[in-house]
Amino acid sequence: MVPGNQTHISEFILLGLSEEAGMQPILFVLFLSMYLVTFTGNLLIILAIITDSHLHTPMYFFLSNLSFSDICFTSTTVPKMLLNIQMQKKHIIYEECITQMYFFMVFGVLDNFLLTVMAYDRFVAICHPLHYRIIMNPRFCGLMLLTSWLLSVLDSLIHGLMILQLSFCTKLEITHFFCELNQVVKLACSDTFLNDLVMYFSTGLLGVIPLTGIFLSYTKIVSSILRISSAEGKSKAFSTCGSHLSVISLFYGTALGVYLSSAASPNSRASAIASVMYTVVTPMLNPFIYSLRNKDIKQGLRKLFSVRTFSI
Repeated sequence: MVPGNQTHISEFILLGLSEEAGMQPILFVLFLSMYLVTFTGNLLIILAIITDSHLHTPMYFFLSNLSFSDICFTSTTVPKMLLNIQMQKKHIIYEECITQMYFFMVFGVLDNFLLTVMAYDRFVAICHPLHYRIIMNPRFCGLMLLTSWLLSVLDSLIHGLMILQLSFCTKLEITHFFCELNQVVKLACSDTFLNDLVMYFSTGLLGVIPLTGIFLSYTKIVSSILRISSAEGKSKAFSTCGSHLSVISLFYGTALGVYLSSAASPNSRASAIASVMYTVVTPMLNPFIYSLRNKDIKQGLRKLFSVRTFSI
């Protein structure tokens, strides 16, 4: 292979989480189990919301989209990892790597925006309850969802097109179980200054703005709840936000933890293991958080299973 000649690149090598042969069966069973739980749990949330008319509200509309995004987010990485373990290979073709990286960013950024939109929904519901139906009308909800999709696709498209302009050398080993943007950029032989600049800028922008929106929303929410006189009213108001706050803490907490650990330690393998938290574990736990803490979702799931049992 001629250094700097991108036309000769046919594949990358995914080193995965461990190169020990004895660990591969354990990793296969573990990740297959987590993937099946993630897929099934989020699918049940979507079906419960679709089939129960009482859940046809803005809050659950966005929740169903978050569950769909989580399924796709996990599906971009885990199936390929399982296939590589099963086939006892570590290669991923260049086109497949770029495609995986693109869709991983799309659904990762989409999760970010959806959590922000859901925080705004809770802000309107608690701080402006009398105007909730007027503000959070179907058209406005659809517009926010469309904007979230467009921004996610645009951000991922920019990174994807910039990756296509890079030239790569002979060392094409990625110390990860999927094609992660930063890892791929590090393998380039050509100048990556512009890639790094756009990557840091978009990460900061897409991190600071949504987090600021979430922080401001919940600051006003807490302020409004504290002004409620009855303890029962406060408890009910907090309960409507509990599940969403738990998901936000899990998503941003694990993502920030991975970022800080990778910045503090040059060990890419350790960073790859830590990234399992937000790429696999968080999407798996989201359905449990919402179903265990939300009476409406519990009721929707009971109706869903009763309908299926009756049909059978």
